[in-house]
Amino acid sequence: MDAMTRVVVREQDPKVRATNFEEVCLGYNKEEAMEEASRCLNCKNAQCMKGCPVSINIPAFVEQVKLGNFEEAYHIISESSALPAVCGRVCPQESQCEGKCIRGIKGEPVAIGKLERFVADWARENGIKPKKAEKLNGHKVAVIGSGPAGLTCAGDLAKLGYDVTIFEALHEAGGVLSYGIPEFRLPKQKVVAAEVENVKALGVKIETNVVIGKATTIDELMEEEGFEAVFIGSGAGLPRFMGIPGEQANGVFSANEFLTRNNLMKAFKEEYDTPIMRGKKVAVVGGGNVAMDAARTALRLGAEVHIVYRRSEAELPARVEEVHHAKEEGIIFDLLTNPKEILVDENGWVKGMTCVRMELGEPDESGRRSPVEVAGSEFDLELDTVIMSLGTSPNPLISSTTKGLDVNRRKCIIAEEETGATTKNGVYAGGDAVTGAATVILAMGAGKAAAKGIHEFLSK
Repeated sequence: MDAMTRVVVREQDPKVRATNFEEVCLGYNKEEAMEEASRCLNCKNAQCMKGCPVSINIPAFVEQVKLGNFEEAYHIISESSALPAVCGRVCPQESQCEGKCIRGIKGEPVAIGKLERFVADWARENGIKPKKAEKLNGHKVAVIGSGPAGLTCAGDLAKLGYDVTIFEALHEAGGVLSYGIPEFRLPKQKVVAAEVENVKALGVKIETNVVIGKATTIDELMEEEGFEAVFIGSGAGLPRFMGIPGEQANGVFSANEFLTRNNLMKAFKEEYDTPIMRGKKVAVVGGGNVAMDAARTALRLGAEVHIVYRRSEAELPARVEEVHHAKEEGIIFDLLTNPKEILVDENGWVKGMTCVRMELGEPDESGRRSPVEVAGSEFDLELDTVIMSLGTSPNPLISSTTKGLDVNRRKCIIAEEETGATTKNGVYAGGDAVTGAATVILAMGAGKAAAKGIHEFLSK
């Protein structure tokens, strides 16, 4: 074995997977995982841990994989992460743990994410559960939202002996893991539901179909229901649009709605009646991971799909792996292209989109080069569906129904980064509700920080 090169992970053939919703990446088997783990240098000053938002002891768990002690590896990961099977699949490891791996300086970094996935899958298949607290400490905490931030915060608090109840607005737990990320990247029953069950096994109660701000409020939870602290991990589900002509036409979706119809409401299954797409020519506007998810979903539903993005490939915010998979599957990338108008037929349905070519000018405030229109470069794309994937904002329902909870101009809840503490005493927040749309692992890191903050607050 060449120690500089990682063990190749098996995947479905692109032509086959483009026609189904089965998982693309097939993961390592025992032998492959142990071989890959043996590439780890077991650094004493582990840089990989510095790149992990939830501070998993990476060298320790990888060492146990190398030795074949998979159960011990799982318990090491579980000390820090409530969702290892999820993180192993959807984390941007290339810019976090693997991005700091010393092996990666002269060769390929250790496949930390694929090893985490293997350990979590092995534990699930062998009935291994995370260790729960021996006894309760007498304190009640409410968690709003059962996405990655809420599940992480609830899991960490439960391990410390807190009586935790999660309130979820939808009919299924999991948040963005259930409604946002497609089945072919994150299987719902095998992975998401199993991870939720592991959190429940720690003693966490989950109440679904409870919309905080309507069914009850944070103030009522604290004043009437006896919850001493509340964590808000309600995510960012309010989609953004461009404000261009024709955006109100039939056949225009936000990526949020499109993915929710497909993932949570099972539109891809013939036995479900969920309406999703009339058409066979789809444009997805945007270049992030959500845009790739929407494009690859539309492709599997039988469409020719274009990604329309106003910058170049170098600026695409999506993970390199997601872009690579999308290209392999046949997604067409219309880069340096920006929509100007959605064209509508006499019945109010999308019939096309007028676009303009762009070129990159000077860098903007974030350091990214600003796109500038190329004069006289307008052209029309013939389409019947447009999916806008331009990011999301938090729904203002919770903040507007809670006394003393301050938000910023983007309607994001103001909270301390270190502890998650908000402007309301006893109320904490983290994840997309605070930052706006970001990654699963950053939301988990915020949930972890808030659990620590709540523990310190209630231990005074």
